[in-house]
Amino acid sequence: MRSVVERMARAQHTPMWEMTVEQARQAYGIGAGVLEITKPALARVEDLHIPARDGFQIPARLYAASWDPLQPVLLFTHGGGFTIGSVDTHDTLCRELAHQAGCMVVSVDYRLAPEHRFPTASNDAWDALQWLVAEGMSLGADTGRVAVGGDSAGGTLAAVNAILARDAGIDLALQLLIYPGCAAHQDTPSHARYSEGPILTKPMISWMFSNYLRSLADREDWRFAPLLAPDLRGLAPASIHLAQCDSLVDEGVMYAERLRAAGIDVELHTYAGVAHEFVKMGRALKEARACHAQMAQALRAAFD
Repeated sequence: MRSVVERMARAQHTPMWEMTVEQARQAYGIGAGVLEITKPALARVEDLHIPARDGFQIPARLYAASWDPLQPVLLFTHGGGFTIGSVDTHDTLCRELAHQAGCMVVSVDYRLAPEHRFPTASNDAWDALQWLVAEGMSLGADTGRVAVGGDSAGGTLAAVNAILARDAGIDLALQLLIYPGCAAHQDTPSHARYSEGPILTKPMISWMFSNYLRSLADREDWRFAPLLAPDLRGLAPASIHLAQCDSLVDEGVMYAERLRAAGIDVELHTYAGVAHEFVKMGRALKEARACHAQMAQALRAAFD
């Protein structure tokens, strides 16, 4: 991890928060796959569109290791602080989850800020889940075995989806949360400890959230900060994967503790010595490959 961080520093890239949003998206897109494992070849990779409540057609991508009917399915929402990231930047990760877990993965290209501020991303993610449960059989999915998952901001969206699913009477098999954002304010000890990174810095977080949030009041909405949700009872089991050297690690642990206090089965993994984004660095970090295997095992067990 130290080697990765040092190489990034030597490259002397312009900080994301000093770029335009479009420049930041392009830069992240270019760098997203540099340290990824080799893309697994899959039997089935298809682009599709999912209708949102306002008539927008949300782009999405389906991954499956086979054409077998009635496969369990993971709805995946990518990270990027609600401002950057895409189906393409998380293509390898979704392929690997489909390959190792033997399930279908539907990755959602929800709308990004600042063009679409809170709660558009959350609404898109929820609309996609409702559509998948209602229409997934047309794709070959077993809509009785559905999980939600995502990394970073996508982990936030997955956690929110799990709460909305419970409220709507949808039984999910699992919520797979990879270093999710869970808190209303970035004031935990880990935010202070890792304010200068590695990878995720205080200025980067501030820039992303200033793009996403309409006002300070949005911070107090549990759809931005799942730790503020009043009741976590009855949610799907959780498999939570955190990075030790990450601003978000404390709030991830706090969310796991709240879930456990609400009687939810929680599997919590904190990977030592690695930073935010590590899960997409499998070519450089054995911890990323271990995380892939742990996530796949959790999915297989939940779908069994």
